[in-house]
Amino acid sequence: MANPVDSARASIRPLFRAPEPETLAPLVAAAQLQAEERQGVIHQARGLLGELRAAQTDGWVNQFLQEYRLGTEEGTALLSLAEAFLRVPDADTADLLIADKLGDANWRSHKGQSASLLVNSATWGLVLGKAMVGDESRGVLRKLVSRAGEPFVRQAVGAAMRLMGQVFVMGRTIDEAIKRMDASENKGFTASFDMLGEAARTRADAERYFEAYQGAIAAVGANPARGHSVSVKLSALHPRYETAKAATCVPELSAMLVDLARQAASLNVQLTVDAEEAARLEMSLDIIEAAARDPRLNGWDGLGMAVQAYSKRARPVLAWADALGSDTGRIMQVRLVKGAYWDSEIKWAQERGLSDYPLFTRKPSTDVSYLACAKDMLRAAHIRPAFATHNA
Repeated sequence: MANPVDSARASIRPLFRAPEPETLAPLVAAAQLQAEERQGVIHQARGLLGELRAAQTDGWVNQFLQEYRLGTEEGTALLSLAEAFLRVPDADTADLLIADKLGDANWRSHKGQSASLLVNSATWGLVLGKAMVGDESRGVLRKLVSRAGEPFVRQAVGAAMRLMGQVFVMGRTIDEAIKRMDASENKGFTASFDMLGEAARTRADAERYFEAYQGAIAAVGANPARGHSVSVKLSALHPRYETAKAATCVPELSAMLVDLARQAASLNVQLTVDAEEAARLEMSLDIIEAAARDPRLNGWDGLGMAVQAYSKRARPVLAWADALGSDTGRIMQVRLVKGAYWDSEIKWAQERGLSDYPLFTRKPSTDVSYLACAKDMLRAAHIRPAFATHNA
């Protein structure tokens, strides 16, 4: 009789670029809710929405985000700026980024629209900022601020982005993030600390990121009672994490993940392997399985992984995780997300002229997959589910 882990693994491969209608049909059936279940969902969702709406008036940042919603051109520009600005390495690039993001949006339409004086003042700042950096500004104001204008705008935007960034990012360092999580307003919450490093380009990069993960695990493990966890990006730990180099990178990454997992287990810290590009999925499963089968990690339920619902292979990956948990006598920590590489995956497949895509091409299809996967996770005997999204 075939090993359940091997059987689940074999069912993953045929779906890599399977036709979308064929892949979606069983998901639609699996995602269906009974009438009683649907009423329960609606009741709980209304309660959550009520709490979220009530919180929108708490603090100027929330009021600011309420005025500049993501469905507007201005809200999208601000979110893009908040996400990128604090990582810009030099002043010239920062000025170009500000001009790009502030230059086209209609900030004047938001003047005086908020109940918050601070938000209205910020709107005037955006109007003024556009006047300083926009291509159309050639008048007296531009002349007055020609020497100090762009540095002034840059400093003002930097201060605002640091405040706004607190809504989306807990801290710039692990110590700063843990300090914020210890604040009274976050009491009762647990956090997953994700290192925002890019993929390693050199061995020196990989070694630096590995040491950063060790430091993060040690910092989180200093007070394990809080229940925080650390997420690991495998591409940050190896400069050639690619299928052509699987024979060398998979064993090396397996050894590194085992080392990090042993440290995490000794400190009672949960460790989650992030999901990345579709081409790396099979390698990541090999690496996760190596850690799950390490004898020194027997009995430890802190090993986890993220699964992307936009992937056509998401459901069999969950079946594999459940089977691996059963085979190794552990509960696998599994975080279901929508997925963060959609546009890149589409472009790569088109550039290569491939027959189909490894993920769903329509958002409703991803939503259906997410619901079907969620139901599988809640029924699984060896999965502890967590739910997240990349779609604000």
